[in-house]
Amino acid sequence: MSAPELTRSGLPGAPATTASLDAPHIVVVGGGVSGLAAAHRLAGAGRGATLTLLEASNRLGGKVTSAQLGPHRIDLGAESLMVRGPALGELLAELDLEQNLLAPAHAGIHVYARGALRELPPGILGALPDGLLPLLRAGILSPAGLARATFDLLAPRSSIDPDCSVAALIGRRLGRQALERLFDPLLGTIYGAPCSELSLHACAPQIAALAREHRSLTRGLLAAKRPPGAGAGSPLRTLAGGLESLVRHLHERIAGDVEVRLGAAVTEIARERDGLRLTLQRDGARAPESVHADHVVIATPAPEAARLLAAIAPEASAELRAIRYTRALSVALRFDPDALARQPTSSGFLVPEQAGRTLGACTYLSAKWPHIGADGELVMRCSLSRRALLRADEQSDREVVEALLGDLRAIIGLRAAPRQSLVARFAAATPIYAPAHHERIARVRAQLDAIPELALAGAAYEGIGVPQCIASGRAAAEQTLARLHQRGRSLRQGAGNPR
Repeated sequence: MSAPELTRSGLPGAPATTASLDAPHIVVVGGGVSGLAAAHRLAGAGRGATLTLLEASNRLGGKVTSAQLGPHRIDLGAESLMVRGPALGELLAELDLEQNLLAPAHAGIHVYARGALRELPPGILGALPDGLLPLLRAGILSPAGLARATFDLLAPRSSIDPDCSVAALIGRRLGRQALERLFDPLLGTIYGAPCSELSLHACAPQIAALAREHRSLTRGLLAAKRPPGAGAGSPLRTLAGGLESLVRHLHERIAGDVEVRLGAAVTEIARERDGLRLTLQRDGARAPESVHADHVVIATPAPEAARLLAAIAPEASAELRAIRYTRALSVALRFDPDALARQPTSSGFLVPEQAGRTLGACTYLSAKWPHIGADGELVMRCSLSRRALLRADEQSDREVVEALLGDLRAIIGLRAAPRQSLVARFAAATPIYAPAHHERIARVRAQLDAIPELALAGAAYEGIGVPQCIASGRAAAEQTLARLHQRGRSLRQGAGNPR
């Protein structure tokens, strides 16, 4: 897996900065999408602040990473953008990237159920089809499974526990088959965890709302059905050159205003009378460096944030330490055009855990994105099932690829070896939004109100997708700017009214 070609800047030693009213120092810890979005917003409205971004690794972008697969630039981490909410649109406009957005050619998706690929019915809303007739025609559920799902129409209203998992509600309302063949493949692929471990309120808020407002999920779904033509087209987009181009443009845009230090790991954060003091260890340096900051945005994964907060906010640190992360492994495969008897006409398919396969999901990149399929080659990206991930650490990349190819031969009739393959492993890919996740994050933010110089951003809080991470970074920057303004006003008032 190749890393982006980013210039290593700001590494020569510099004296620790000191706080001043005229030039406050703001430090962003973490150079993933959230940290970059925060740095970009701060640079645009920093009001003369000195800005520094510290990234422990030797590349920016975090889980957004692309690699070259023959003539194709392939995303191995995050693969698409959900173009909903203002934060993403605002950032793309500021970076002049709106014209680079690409829409998918095919948005349909299949599920491997009852020994065949079956198309998910249209009108999916929060993983539920609009009514039972499309589901009946799809053949995803057996007659017994359909009969159990229709019980939802007759069952009394369900109470919604704040700690409820997705599986607890869906299993009770629609039965085990609907849970295993619809909800778990969809949400499990997104969040990397079984529905029994996912918060209903955090991971499926539409379903939670239907359960609160209606006696029956099915009746609620029919009531919420969109009018014909509303919301036509897929909200998914990508960028020409891969999502890593977003990282590159952010880095280029902030380069003149933000000192970017790669290979600079923050080992400790301590409170001082007039701000925060960061201890960091730079690659190749014998001694740690001390840096003063008036404000800090922590935009790291939750375990790292927990470690940095241990001394100054132990309760918040303990809450963040309890957030678990999933592992992930993605494989990009490139084939000759005739590797399949027929070219795919959907964006890919999901494989439920109960199928017992190595393959968990397959995206036909060459069918989904026109710019990848322009030369006629068949390009796929596969991910492992959760069961297969448990043994993947003991397997070589070649063994993983061979196991996936066996499943592809069995499920879609693959009849050729790949011309090229790429394997990317992520030890901590996605935070698990466990039941009561929102309550946990509310407690963390309440505890950090006592440290106004500090803000949090990242995928561990209010959303795991790239757009949510952008929104999180920009929100942390706005919080920092507001508190900086408030602090400056207080200092000016104090200077004008000496005791």
